[in-house]
Amino acid sequence: MREGFRQSMAWLHTWAGLLVCWVLFLVFCAGTSSYFKDEISLWMKPELHRRGPVTVSDTQATQQAIGYLQRHAAGAPRWFISLPDERRPVVSVLWTLPPKQAAGGEGGKRRRFETRLLDPATGEVLADARETRGGEFLYRLHFDLHYMPAIWARWIVSFCAMFMLVAIVSGIVTHRRIFKDFFTFRRNKGQRSWLDAHNATAVLALPFHLMITYTGLVTLLFMLMPWGVHSAYQGDHQTFAAELQRRPPRVTASGEAAPLVPLAPLLEEARRHWDGAPVQRLAIEQPGDASATITLTRDKGRSMSADAPSLLFEGATGKRLAAFGEAPGPSDHTRGVMVGLHVAQFAEPALRWLFFLCGLAGCAMVATGALLWAVKTRQKQARAIAAGARPSPGLWLVEALNIGAIAGLPIAFASYFWANRLLPVGMPLRTELEIRAFFIAWAVAALLALMRPSRGMWTVQLGLAATLFCSLPLLNWATGGAHLGVTLSGAGPLAVGGFDLVVLALGAGLGYAGWRLCRQRACAAPGGTRTARSRAGASASPAHAAEPTA
Repeated sequence: MREGFRQSMAWLHTWAGLLVCWVLFLVFCAGTSSYFKDEISLWMKPELHRRGPVTVSDTQATQQAIGYLQRHAAGAPRWFISLPDERRPVVSVLWTLPPKQAAGGEGGKRRRFETRLLDPATGEVLADARETRGGEFLYRLHFDLHYMPAIWARWIVSFCAMFMLVAIVSGIVTHRRIFKDFFTFRRNKGQRSWLDAHNATAVLALPFHLMITYTGLVTLLFMLMPWGVHSAYQGDHQTFAAELQRRPPRVTASGEAAPLVPLAPLLEEARRHWDGAPVQRLAIEQPGDASATITLTRDKGRSMSADAPSLLFEGATGKRLAAFGEAPGPSDHTRGVMVGLHVAQFAEPALRWLFFLCGLAGCAMVATGALLWAVKTRQKQARAIAAGARPSPGLWLVEALNIGAIAGLPIAFASYFWANRLLPVGMPLRTELEIRAFFIAWAVAALLALMRPSRGMWTVQLGLAATLFCSLPLLNWATGGAHLGVTLSGAGPLAVGGFDLVVLALGAGLGYAGWRLCRQRACAAPGGTRTARSRAGASASPAHAAEPTA
């Protein structure tokens, strides 16, 4: 190393963060929102806002779901039932389609399954509830990226997460005054202000950033390091999973018809076996066949592990065959806890809010890091730019990508929610069109940023994002959802009110940022009122700089 170790770490921190920061910003934004994916899905189904809390037992809800599946999915090889809980007031049923019935689905894709939402008390389909991916799309987006094979997307996200881990560790090494600078923030100081903001958001949630990055890599452990499984099991992942006791084995149909046993005794036996813990999910293999099996999976409750134990029963006789996941080995349990920490399904509302706020800090950390590089580079080129030269291609590209990602991505999120309410409920391909609205809005914002990466474009896109977010509560009220007057009074679902308040806060933050930029741009114009010291600083950083000044 020609430079010292700390300087080398600073170089590594800069480039490890910059090269993947725009993908990481998407991953952080989508992953942060997925902490409340069920609440987002509820907001995006205004037809369910008038439903009260679930008052029926798990047994009754299960019986109603089984009745529906027997009437409408008798030939399906597998049934899945998710029972209602405190965050989801409905029963979700899913069944896989036989190959002959797997006709073209949305967008010409092959359909693999059908899903319905049922009333827990009556078992009737909630036909008036609009079709939407809801928060599930945002959850899958943060590791599957959409519009590409999932395995490619997960490799890309894993690659970026590895860079993120390198950037975090090298940032800790290179920052000698990391905790002192955490309590320091200097406003209106250009590069110094962005560095202070980057330090504060990074140190504020440093344990969270380390945890979420490392555990994110652990969730894809066997994809990233498959050599042990390939060596020991010759690539037989089904045997590997069975020996780890993660799920019961698949069964094939015998061709001999046999009705399913009543499920109420099985549910009661499972509750006794788990000391009163309820069943959260049921999976039925080959229903109506003599070889049918029924798997009951325990509700995770507040367990930190993402893996929940399950019981396997014969579908024709009700005989218990096996228990899975009751005593996982140390390594398997460690992995389950790591994955559980990442998805935070165990978290009670207060802890989920803490994770959400830390995730927002992560979004700000990535954004301020990208902006800091652009501000520093523009200051180095200030004299040449003032003399009439163009910014370097690298600076131009980074500034354009910063606008397209940091200001454009909120527009895409808000457009997704707007499309959910404006598209007709019965429109064909409705679910896919909502997702297309997300990517079309983001693509337009990114193209405009590439065409004109200026401070004015920052102001326009931030202002548009703020307007779209702040008007979502009005859109909710206008399209039949439970508005804030109803939800905050306790007459409607509090989760819907929480969504409205969060988007108002996000919109206000984006609006404030756009207002500050607009004000600074006006002050920088000829005839603007600024102090002599500010004018002197402007000579080193042109007023038309594309990056905002903190």
